[in-house]
Amino acid sequence: MQSLAISHYTVVNALGRGTSSTLEAIRNGKSGLRRCDFLDAQLDTWIGRVEGLESESLPARFAEYDCRNNRLAMLGLVSDGFESAVQDAISRHGSHRIALILGTSTSGILATELAYRERDPQGRLPADFHYRTTHENYSVTDFVRRYLGLQRPAFTISTACSSSAKVFASASRLIDCGLCDAAVVGGVDSLCMTTLYGFSSLEIVSTMPCRPASADRNGISIGEAAGFALLEKPQGRYDVPLLLGYGESSDAYHMSTPHPEGAGARLAMLRALERSALPASAIDYVNLHGTATRANDSAEDRAVCAIFGKETPCSSTKGWTGHTLGAAGITEAAICCLALREGLLPATLNTATVDPEFGMNVLLENRSRKIRTVLSNSFGFGGNNACLILGYGKE
Repeated sequence: MQSLAISHYTVVNALGRGTSSTLEAIRNGKSGLRRCDFLDAQLDTWIGRVEGLESESLPARFAEYDCRNNRLAMLGLVSDGFESAVQDAISRHGSHRIALILGTSTSGILATELAYRERDPQGRLPADFHYRTTHENYSVTDFVRRYLGLQRPAFTISTACSSSAKVFASASRLIDCGLCDAAVVGGVDSLCMTTLYGFSSLEIVSTMPCRPASADRNGISIGEAAGFALLEKPQGRYDVPLLLGYGESSDAYHMSTPHPEGAGARLAMLRALERSALPASAIDYVNLHGTATRANDSAEDRAVCAIFGKETPCSSTKGWTGHTLGAAGITEAAICCLALREGLLPATLNTATVDPEFGMNVLLENRSRKIRTVLSNSFGFGGNNACLILGYGKE
């Protein structure tokens, strides 16, 4: 495939607003997880909540789009100069030649949850509730498209936790087909009762900060995040990370459980390597999906070891941010870009002892090391898998 330059990127999560906040927290070993304090949720768990999001609001001209998810999206757009970077790209390519592809899992479902609490005696929802612009999966994409002044194509991908990794693959195909010259990709997923209570009902929510790959891991910590990246043809640039390859698969083994041998995960990684024309030995670091559930981490260990052996450094960053669901792919892609730029491999936070049955080289402490190529995994319900390879080109 043709490599694409990640000419600008940004992320907002429980570690703070913008990439500098995320980098600082990782350097200082500071997790963004906190005891669940979201609305009136009565759950014994930890979450990755974005501080101050409740007091934010959208500009008046976007009042009908106002909901937690779109507020979170706006925080991403105004961080790290991302909005300005897109405007520069519009001046180069034209607003009709920049695609917009976003991933989300539950979108603005919280708006509907809150609206149901305000039904009148006849059961009617409040008049100021706008399903299309707040809850629907296209809501966040439509808001971002209008906010940035983009035209088309624009669409949402909702494949659970692989959503905002798959946007990179879709953008690559659109650019390769000549349907656009650049693409804004990303993902936004905000906290809501559906995910908090839904994952709790599956008995995979931890009562402690999540501990990926740990011998005593017992579940996930749910988080929220927004992240965006601007993809363009490299045109000889070597100062920014590149999308070198992507791989996708769907093993359809079970609705909520991965294939025990990691068959789909392995296929996605192999396809990413094939598309990038890189051998497994070229990967300097693997950012694991690493949710801290018993089944997910075990399956990923088998898949990673089958391809990369036991030496390649690996870590899960969900102990820092929580599992941001549909925004996990873009969140971890941004962290990988920071790792490439800073030569900083993040630890698997909260984990003290790696599962003795694992073969992966799981990092328990931050490591400083110059790297050129990284791989990031994002796996969703139903065996919907995506893998990205990011790195620097040859000068």
